[in-house]
Amino acid sequence: MNTLIYSLASWLLVPVAFVQGLQVRARTPRLTPPPGLPFGQVGDNTPDYRLLVVGDSSAAGVGADSIDETVGPQVAQILHAKTGQSVYWRNAGSNSAISEEIRDHVVPNLEHLPYTHIIVTVGTNDIKNFLTARRFKKGFGGLLYALRAKWPAAAIIWSPVIDLRTVPNLPPLLANILEMRARIMNRLGHRLCAERYAIVAPQLQTVDASGFAVDGFHAGPTGYHAWAQLLASAIIEKAPLACPDKG
Repeated sequence: MNTLIYSLASWLLVPVAFVQGLQVRARTPRLTPPPGLPFGQVGDNTPDYRLLVVGDSSAAGVGADSIDETVGPQVAQILHAKTGQSVYWRNAGSNSAISEEIRDHVVPNLEHLPYTHIIVTVGTNDIKNFLTARRFKKGFGGLLYALRAKWPAAAIIWSPVIDLRTVPNLPPLLANILEMRARIMNRLGHRLCAERYAIVAPQLQTVDASGFAVDGFHAGPTGYHAWAQLLASAIIEKAPLACPDKG
C-alpha cells in the first residue's frame, strides 16, 4: 500500500478515529513528568558529550517514575559506561506538543549551551492530531532548521514514531488508522532529515505491554531503557565525537 492510499484511507476514516479517540481520552489518566531536575551530568570530568533531548512528552519523561528513568540520563549513563567519557544531559519536553510548537516555543527559550548531540522526539502528536503532511513538513522541517541554526556543530538525531499498532491503549481500528498516518509522517521525516543534515535513529521495536506506562500510551521505565540503549548505540555508531571539547 503506497503513501497515497494510506492518506486517502486514513482521511476517509477520520470520523471513526474521532469517536474512538474521544473514548480513549476519556478512560486514559493524564500523566505528568517525573520529579527531579531536567538536567545533570554523569562522570566527574568536563563533559565530552553534551546531550539535549528535545520534543514532546517523551522528551520530558512522562510515564517514568523518576527523572533518572527518562531518556536523557539513561542515554548519558550508557554513553559513559561504553566510552568512559563524561556526559552532560538536558531534557526539554512539552506535553502534547506538535513539531511546530517545539520549534516556536521550546527551542527559542533553551539556554545556548554547546550541545554536541541533540535527540529529537516528535511526531506522535502530529499524527494523533491528524495534521496534514504539508503541515508536518513545515513544522518538523522548520524545527530541524531551528536546531541547526542554534547549534550548527551538533549532531541532530531524530527518533521515528513507533508502530502505533503496538500501543496497548489504542483499540485495533484506531491503531491501524493512526499507523497509516505514522507511515506517511515517518517516510517524510526520513526525507527531511536527509535534506537537512540530521540522522535518523533506528525505529524502536516494542514487543509487549511491559514497556509502557500505566496509561498504556507513554513509555514506562522498561520502554525508556530500551529506547535509550537504541539511541546511545546510534550516537556511538553514527555520530561519534570527532574532537571532544575540553574547554
